[in-house]
Amino acid sequence: MATLRDVANRAGVSIGSVSAVVNRTAPVSAALRQRVQQAIEELGYAPDGVARSLKTGRTRTIGLIIPDLTNPLFAALAAAIERACDAAGYALVLCASADDPEKELRHLQLMRTQRADGLILVLSGVEPGNAEAIRRLVTVPAVLVDRTLRGLPDLDSVMLDDRAAARMAVEYMIRSGHRRIGVITGRPGISTATDRFDGYREALDDAGIAFDEALAVCGDFQIETAKDATAALLHHRPRPTAIFSTSNLTTIGVMRAIAEQGFRCPKDVSVAGIGDFEWSTAFSPGLTAVVQPVRAMGERAVECLLARLAGTAPADPVRAVFAPQLAVRDSCRVIA
Repeated sequence: MATLRDVANRAGVSIGSVSAVVNRTAPVSAALRQRVQQAIEELGYAPDGVARSLKTGRTRTIGLIIPDLTNPLFAALAAAIERACDAAGYALVLCASADDPEKELRHLQLMRTQRADGLILVLSGVEPGNAEAIRRLVTVPAVLVDRTLRGLPDLDSVMLDDRAAARMAVEYMIRSGHRRIGVITGRPGISTATDRFDGYREALDDAGIAFDEALAVCGDFQIETAKDATAALLHHRPRPTAIFSTSNLTTIGVMRAIAEQGFRCPKDVSVAGIGDFEWSTAFSPGLTAVVQPVRAMGERAVECLLARLAGTAPADPVRAVFAPQLAVRDSCRVIA
């Protein structure tokens, strides 16, 4: 088996130079990096990860826990985080929790066993006392993304301004003449669900529109649940003229219900929501949606984590809050 010294001899450089290339611990010239990489390929050299981690105390791995890989939001977030980790010389270990608090704890225990250098977490936090259990398992630098979690105020966080996002969508519908605006809420206990519902209420209050409890139904951030909730709204009398959807999967459920119940969007009911995705324009009509800067959020999370690992982060927790943007398409009509 080839060693670091063998690579150095083949490339005609010092062992330290090879180490700098392999471990990305120091800048090297492009020419030197190419010579070392060519020697590595010719010799079939593979670094001993276990030995290196014992020597350095680092595994060069970062753990990521997200709720659902099939959700376009979290898939895009994971892709952005993986690219940023790779560029920094870290491998990403990915786990999906299905928003199950017990499964999250098992994943955190796995990350601890595998000695991940740091963690990026999208957590549910819906169980009482869950924050304390998470705190016991998070023994390395960690960053919360997309969702906050009560009881973990000392962790860095990277979030969308969810209240502003909800207000942005609902205010647009109000400016379009809508006064009976239904809302498909998210899973209770998750910070994004709470903040987006609060933003919906604030937009109504600011416009002098009384909140109607009958127009707020839980979609649980799931397609089928949102579809059933929307069907109930559509048969409520008087029917809402517009529906605010609180997530991308929720919007899919909303649009399916409208079609299956024999209604038309936006003629019979307008729709606007939070969470844009690549196929938003493939819907007919194109969906009006609040855009989350997912790539920038993923990159910022990695940046925060690397700063913690390097000891260059500020003493106080970082609170990175990203502003939403509204993509106006054809799913929300103007009414008199």
